[in-house]
Order: sequence, then C-alpha cells, then structure tokens
Amino acid sequence: MTISFEVKRTFHVSQKVAYTSLLDLDSTRHWMQGLVGIKRLDEGPMQVGSQWKETRKMFGKEASEHFEVAELYEPDKIVLRCDGTKGTTGKGEYVFTYIIASSGDQSEVTLQGEIKGLTGLTKLYGKMMAGTFKKACAKDLDALKTYLEKGG
Repeated sequence: MTISFEVKRTFHVSQKVAYTSLLDLDSTRHWMQGLVGIKRLDEGPMQVGSQWKETRKMFGKEASEHFEVAELYEPDKIVLRCDGTKGTTGKGEYVFTYIIASSGDQSEVTLQGEIKGLTGLTKLYGKMMAGTFKKACAKDLDALKTYLEKGG
C-alpha cells in the first residue's frame, strides 16, 4: 500500500534559488522547525547518493531519520528517499519528490510525498499519518519560502 500526498507553494525567488535551497543542508538551521541537527554521512557537493541523518524534535521527543538523494535533475526535480528502517520510525520508505517549475521571477514548488512499506498498526493508521506528513511538509515549505523571500 502506498500513501500519497501533495503540497504546492509559489516561491517569489528564481527556479535556481529554489532548487539550490532545497539541497542546502547548512541553511536548514535558519528555517526548519524543530531541527536539532543534520549530519552529512558523506562529503563533497550534493549529488545522487549523498546521505545525511536529520534529527528533529517532534511531539516532545527527538527523532532521527536517514535521507539519501535518489535523483537530481537541475533545476527541475529533486527526489529524496528516507529509509525508515534506519531511523526512529523503524519501518517504511518515504519518498519526497520536489518539482520546481519556473514562472518568470517566481517558482512553483510541488512536493509529492509517498509513504510505502508500512506494516501492522502503522498500515492501519496510514491515512491519518498522511495528513500529519502533509501538514509537516507544508510547514517546512512555508518556512523555507519565508526564509528565502526575506533574503535568506
């Protein structure tokens, strides 16, 4: 069973700025809510295969998840994969596809989220989880948009 959701936002920055900012892990501390820290698990420029561990405080507890860049098509598309078996979640696969479309000096950022591989109770409550993930992703996009539009 795959659970899908989508979030769209218009950023008042260029497509290149929107694309680059989604991969700039160093700037996340300025806008990402609940961020405790991000630790790169490799070195060099962000590319397919780049990995990091992201720790956030959620619902009063710290949760860490393992992310990997699955696809990059500059400046149009970024696909991130979160392997739930390597993080606090303990199960599932979470795929976040960002489509960045140019519209003059603005960018339309569409996040398509997919949650796969849930079992047991998490499968049963999956639809409710999709709403929670969608809200969290929308808050992240809103925070990034605000940060960039203020000159971040």
